[in-house]
Amino acid sequence: MNEILEKIGTKAKSAETLMAAASSATKNGALKEIAAALLENSDDIISANGKDLENADKNGMTAAMKERLMLNSERIEGIAKAVGEITALPDPVGKVTGGGALPNGLKLTKITVPLGVIAIIYESRPNVTADAAALALKSGNAVILKGGQEAINSNIAIVNIIRAAIAKTGLPEDAVSLLEDCSRETAAELMKLNKYVDVLIPRGGAGLINAVVQNSTVPVIETGAGNCHVYVDESADIEMAADIVFNAKTSRPSVCNACETLLLHKGIAETALIRIKERLDEKNVEIRGDEAVCAVIPGCTPAVDDDFYTEYSDYIIAAKVVASPDEAIAHINKYSTKHSDAIVTEDYASAEKFAQGVDSAAVYINASTRFTDGGVFGFGAEIGISTQKLHARGPVGLPELVSYKYIIRGNGQVRL
Repeated sequence: MNEILEKIGTKAKSAETLMAAASSATKNGALKEIAAALLENSDDIISANGKDLENADKNGMTAAMKERLMLNSERIEGIAKAVGEITALPDPVGKVTGGGALPNGLKLTKITVPLGVIAIIYESRPNVTADAAALALKSGNAVILKGGQEAINSNIAIVNIIRAAIAKTGLPEDAVSLLEDCSRETAAELMKLNKYVDVLIPRGGAGLINAVVQNSTVPVIETGAGNCHVYVDESADIEMAADIVFNAKTSRPSVCNACETLLLHKGIAETALIRIKERLDEKNVEIRGDEAVCAVIPGCTPAVDDDFYTEYSDYIIAAKVVASPDEAIAHINKYSTKHSDAIVTEDYASAEKFAQGVDSAAVYINASTRFTDGGVFGFGAEIGISTQKLHARGPVGLPELVSYKYIIRGNGQVRL
């Protein structure tokens, strides 16, 4: 086994026991220390991030992805604020969620407990480093972080600050560890570190997610990939549709809740396409359309089937004309990653059919997909958006980072 992984895993497992027993006051104290330390060391983080941005330029990273990577004073203040806000959230550990007395006198108590050691593999957003560490700490878990090479300097700086802040409170600094080796080989070994890791959470693009799901022997909570859709129904308000598509595609095109595919009902397609294109042209968005879309938009790039499976994370959108809400639903259920999908409509029956028929974690009626976020939903910070159905679905926050156990109290009962 990789010696570095063995060492990190051993220390994380030891820290797990101490974290599980930590009081809410102690954990909140550590979070406050972390938030203050991030602000105090903002210049160091920005300096480290500058090295990552220089490397991004050398490697030809797209503008949208560099925007995702970039940290400045305002963003670090936002990261620190998010960490601090977690202190106000209820502690998910130690909650009695069920139980009762059995006929033989045994008394059952079902109580929430930490998951244990969580490993998180993610890509180029260094804010995830702080968010994940803070959520793991508040939920009594130890965490092993593995970010992408593109953000390695930022991640090292942030984790060193977090570990020093944790140590000041008496909690084990090894509750938060960073795997600095960003190679695929080490990632593959982490996926099989069952001896130390209880749960693995991947957060990133489809390639990363699929690699983890297919190769991990550690149980996985699948998050991240976002091939999100906006369907403009025949009865839609066209100005509303244009506003929603523009926001969903261009406000932050690199994030997982950005719109990647536009579907339009044939009865409104021509008029809606012209107006939506006018808005998308403000950000120079490339439209890749089917035959019907290309007939309306001169010079439109013809779409191939793979375009409808693609999470572009860029100023590109696929577009298709459909004959009915049923066809839109069928298209989404075939091509989407089951993250966030929206309908724009003034027809109640279409809205309800869409809400019931689309099999995604978040389904919107007359609103942008960009709202899929734990903080926006009022749940607090999140590690990601789960697109699966077991254990967690939608924003993965504190309640999703615990499991449960049964405590059975008796007075000498034996089973006959």
